[in-house]
Amino acid sequence: MLSGIFLTSRGHGPAPVRAWLVLCAMSMLQFFVAVDVTVVNIALPSIGADYGVDGHSLAWVVVGYTITGGGLLMLGGRLGDLLGRRRTLLSGTALFGAASLLAGLAPSFPVLVAARLLQGVGEAVALPAAMATILLLFPEGPRRSRALSVWAAVASCGLVLGFALAGIITAHLGWRWIFLISVPFIVVVVVSALILVPADRSAPSARARLDLPGALLLTACPLLFVYAVVEAGEAGTSPWAVVVALTGAAAAAVGFVKVESRSPNPLVPPSFFAVRSRVRANLTTMLLSGALSTSFLLFTFYLQGRLGIGPLGAGLTMLPLAVALIMASMLVPRLLERWGPRACTLVGLTCAGGAMVTVAVAAVVGGGPAALLPAMLLIAAGMGFGLVGLQYIAVSGITDEDAGIATGVQRAADQLGGATGVAVYVGLGFAPALHAGDPFVVAAVLAVAGLALGAVVIGRSPVPAEAHT
Repeated sequence: MLSGIFLTSRGHGPAPVRAWLVLCAMSMLQFFVAVDVTVVNIALPSIGADYGVDGHSLAWVVVGYTITGGGLLMLGGRLGDLLGRRRTLLSGTALFGAASLLAGLAPSFPVLVAARLLQGVGEAVALPAAMATILLLFPEGPRRSRALSVWAAVASCGLVLGFALAGIITAHLGWRWIFLISVPFIVVVVVSALILVPADRSAPSARARLDLPGALLLTACPLLFVYAVVEAGEAGTSPWAVVVALTGAAAAAVGFVKVESRSPNPLVPPSFFAVRSRVRANLTTMLLSGALSTSFLLFTFYLQGRLGIGPLGAGLTMLPLAVALIMASMLVPRLLERWGPRACTLVGLTCAGGAMVTVAVAAVVGGGPAALLPAMLLIAAGMGFGLVGLQYIAVSGITDEDAGIATGVQRAADQLGGATGVAVYVGLGFAPALHAGDPFVVAAVLAVAGLALGAVVIGRSPVPAEAHT
């Protein structure tokens, strides 16, 4: 077990210094992965101008990355369990860095899209191994809650700072540097992992077969669903294209369930879902992440589209959100120990719902940038409390054998939920073919409905004893 490798000289537990150094290195990887989720949003107009492509095509620069990464995350978690977490971590991180370099140097738009897809694959392989390494280094209790808070805060800050970094870099260096700037830091992560993370004790299993059909179906299902939602909102789209895409998504979902039930090495063993708290935590994660990802785009659309603020100004306007996230990361561990993960999750869902209501009110009354400040602070609280609480419930009771699966499922729920939420909430709210009223209000109402459902799901969930710190 990895937790048995990082021992003090007396063998009483993980060596604090080395464990925290590993957490720092893995958090650096997490930061740039999170940055790449949002960094392209503000730079999309510049990318489109350079390549001469329209907004419809540009959407796949964002969606392709998030769904490919999310769809393959469970395969990545299984790779770590079967082939060794250090090997998987190094391979995925190296692929992510190489794909970032390719994206920054892409000579054409198809090459850029391909590079973004490869970034998603690298993320899917590296992050479950990184998170599993952290979980096995920090035992359940205060240490793990602090480590998870750092991990979640870094991810959240990466998502938010992606907007600010994109504005600054695009304005002064050009959009290509939003990808190139991460390359040297990824090299640092690889070197740190080589030094700090011991070699896997066992050799790769030659007999282990990966569930590639399951991984492909899991990726195809949300891709087809998002395509159907996006196309349904476009004026002049053939309804048959939407029907075919939705049918394909449903078929992929059914096929995934059948493949998993028959596979000798499924991505997620059926026994994993025997723990109801895990299932409910991951479902709620999808609903919360959908609202959080939607809020980022609503902030950007409101600042740039409705208020006419430039990319740099819009990015800098969102910096209070990053500062609030840092403050939340310092507060959440103490309250997690005192309240328990379910109460923290409910607080996070409530704060996120309040943020969406604030966005809707600002859109109706025509408020300026200051009108979004309360929403940004509430989103920070929603991310800090909600995601940490859900992560803690979702990975409670894991062992060395299923750590990769648990983290892979949790990350997949987070990322696929975010991508799907954006497609549904923003796609329907801003669909030119629907004309359903103020798009900000429609998107916010849909997100609040999803958060309310999440509160019901997690509120009725039995939290295992080990989830209480």
